[in-house]
Amino acid sequence: MLKKVLFQVHWFFGITAGLVLALMGITGALYSFEDEILDVLNPDVLFVQPQGRHLSLAEMVSKVEAQGKDTVAMFRIDVDSDKVAQVWFKPPPGQRRGEMHNFNPYTGAFTEDATGQDFFGFILNLHRFLAAGEYGKQVTAACTLILIFFCLSGLYLRWPRKPLNWRVWLTMDWAKKGRSFNWDLHSVFGTWCLIIYLLLAITGLMWSYDWFSNGMTKLIGDPPVAGEQRRGGGPRPGPAVKEAPKEQLTASAPDYDAIWQTIQSAAGPDLKTYNLRMPQAPGQMATVFYLLKSAPHPRALNQITLDPADGTLKAVSRYTEKSLGAQLLISNYALHTGSYFGLIGRIVVTVAALLMPLFFITGWLLYLDRRRKKREIRNARGDVSATTGEQGAAWLIGFASQSGFAEQLAWQTASQLQTAGVPVKVQRLGDITEQDLHQSRNALFVVSTFGDGEAPDSARGFERKVLGRPLALDNLNYAVLGLGDRQYQQFCGFAQRLHGWLAERGGRTLFAPVEVDSGDGEALQHWQQQLGQLTGSTPTTVWQAPEYQNWTLVAREWLNPGSVGSKVFLLGLACGSATRWEAGDLVEVLPRNPASAVEQFLSGLGIAADTQVTVDGLSETLSQALSTRQLPVNRSHLVGLHAQALVDALVPLAMREYSIASIAEDGVLQLIVRQELHPDGSLGLCSGWLTEHVAVGGAVSVRVRRNSGFHQPAESVPMILIGNGTGLAGLRSLLKARVVSGEQRNWLLFGERNRAHDFHCANDLNGWLASGNLARLDLAFSRDQAEKIYVQDRLREAADELRRWLNEGAVIYICGSLEGMAAGVDETLNALLGEDAVRKLIEQGRYRRDVY
Repeated sequence: MLKKVLFQVHWFFGITAGLVLALMGITGALYSFEDEILDVLNPDVLFVQPQGRHLSLAEMVSKVEAQGKDTVAMFRIDVDSDKVAQVWFKPPPGQRRGEMHNFNPYTGAFTEDATGQDFFGFILNLHRFLAAGEYGKQVTAACTLILIFFCLSGLYLRWPRKPLNWRVWLTMDWAKKGRSFNWDLHSVFGTWCLIIYLLLAITGLMWSYDWFSNGMTKLIGDPPVAGEQRRGGGPRPGPAVKEAPKEQLTASAPDYDAIWQTIQSAAGPDLKTYNLRMPQAPGQMATVFYLLKSAPHPRALNQITLDPADGTLKAVSRYTEKSLGAQLLISNYALHTGSYFGLIGRIVVTVAALLMPLFFITGWLLYLDRRRKKREIRNARGDVSATTGEQGAAWLIGFASQSGFAEQLAWQTASQLQTAGVPVKVQRLGDITEQDLHQSRNALFVVSTFGDGEAPDSARGFERKVLGRPLALDNLNYAVLGLGDRQYQQFCGFAQRLHGWLAERGGRTLFAPVEVDSGDGEALQHWQQQLGQLTGSTPTTVWQAPEYQNWTLVAREWLNPGSVGSKVFLLGLACGSATRWEAGDLVEVLPRNPASAVEQFLSGLGIAADTQVTVDGLSETLSQALSTRQLPVNRSHLVGLHAQALVDALVPLAMREYSIASIAEDGVLQLIVRQELHPDGSLGLCSGWLTEHVAVGGAVSVRVRRNSGFHQPAESVPMILIGNGTGLAGLRSLLKARVVSGEQRNWLLFGERNRAHDFHCANDLNGWLASGNLARLDLAFSRDQAEKIYVQDRLREAADELRRWLNEGAVIYICGSLEGMAAGVDETLNALLGEDAVRKLIEQGRYRRDVY
């Protein structure tokens, strides 16, 4: 809970105060090199030709006061230097400083103002006051406190599991793209700059708040030297004295020769620079801050307090004689700019300051990406309203989806009805109650079948609680659209059971059930036509699955060299158009027959491979057409056919589904594919095409399919991910998305053959484990010991931890083989938790499967 609150506050301040901090960073970086920049821009203005020795202090005062026609308030002079000196005259009432002029210390003559001098004055005003006076100061002060919060909360939010592993803290993965890359920029560069930003914030607070400055002075400062006059203050408080006559308060004329003698005597021959501040009121002392040539940094200042009338020394405070705390207080500006650590320190602090806009920009990009994802979820439903019209008049549309296709068709159905002016109410089948069925006069059910006749996980609760109950549904008119795969014996088994129950309960079918085999377009068009007859309107568009796009195979990495199993590859695909997907989504790949298979098939048929044929209205060569067709082993029935007849006689290749192993922010769609080996040693059609036959840089026909049933949970809850083999793909995309969103309560149980060869994506998993983004990793390598161990065994060993996570609201995601792993995990969960508990997890959407 604390982490979630900190995260929300962190990004809220980031998209608000972050802009001010970015401005402060840029202006601070510019101002820290003011002297060097002005020197370069003004070589003829800020430097003078040496002419023996400087004028005496008294001579300088006489000449500059004559030119300025005012009283000197402050000098800044570099001893034995060819740089100009500066003089400030008495400030007007209510102002901190008076008019400033550069002058030649050898002649006392005023020189030109430096180019850029006013610019840097504005930069400082922006940096400290946002050019808005006291109000701006309060804003910058608050943002300085927020910077400390950023540093500490950011450190807490990214604290890794293995904090001593420096690579986890400080290394960037430059191959990442999108959100993942922005996240790395934000977190890794933030870690690099952490100490510097804390230093900048703490030293900046010394100018922001008096309570902080006074507190630090009391905490680490030295007691004032007797007679010392503090900066910006008059005489220290003392006992009340009788007021002197007015004539006694008249200030005596300063004795500048005596002042200079006192400065020389106190500083010695090592004097480099001094700053003389004359009193602003009668009875006050003059103050001199001076720097020695041997000073450790440009702000290691010593202080003299003296009587301006006769130069009498009142107090000397030397930097080297102070405690470390007091030295740090004096060096506050040097610490703030980095000059305390020399030129390298200044450069490092300046670079860190210039990087401040990076965190504001990446923070906004991450925030906008979160907003965009939420918006995409809302837009995924299209323009269809979930509920319109009165309860009884609205058509109930229930869907039960395992991979997201049924949900998509349900919303398309709703859209067609609403276009015809029919109000609708769209619900998950698992959320439909007996009352919903009794109150509805018309209902449409779009349901898929999972495996061999089973209900989808999201509809198991409906099947247990509602389906089979002796309800009276004489009021209900209904139709069923069933989705399935004819490879299974009980094709559309769940849709058939639903239709049979509704008919038994008195429901009247609007038209015969429509069964769809693997997205059959003709069946879907028939459903549309039936809906059109019911509503009296003609469908404006024919439902079609999204078209395949040409993706480029950009990478193919062999993941398990030396393995006793078949080869596994990590594939990278890139598309020229902007295609997005969510973690958990699938791709459908259209395989191709390799050129060698087409050549072998054509041998003996007497038809040239370059013969032109027509496929779907497009002209192409026979070899191109055959690459997309099923090539039977027995060709006797095809002998004698001409090229076009041969193509028309062959069935198109079916697509294959794969879980996506990356997130859209990676910029590359990744798959983990195992080569399927036939008994004769040949490769499976699609796995062979992807892993061997198509060349890197070649085209692959791909379309992304939404799989909302395997998306991340909307709530911030712990996640338990279980998979084996190439099932790691879907889990890896979920883990990547969780890492990007800052969710660290992730537990992965992964199984394969041998750790030495089959630990797929080990660098990713170990890296997440070390950084704390993966709270727990349990591995089951079945052949690394005499007794085979599988993921369900690891799950059984961690039974207490499993129960604890589930009690904290954890969700379980399984990806991998249906036979063996998924069945074994399901059996183990039932044994550990009880069948009722597992059933409730499924019905609550806390137990999700993407198995094959």
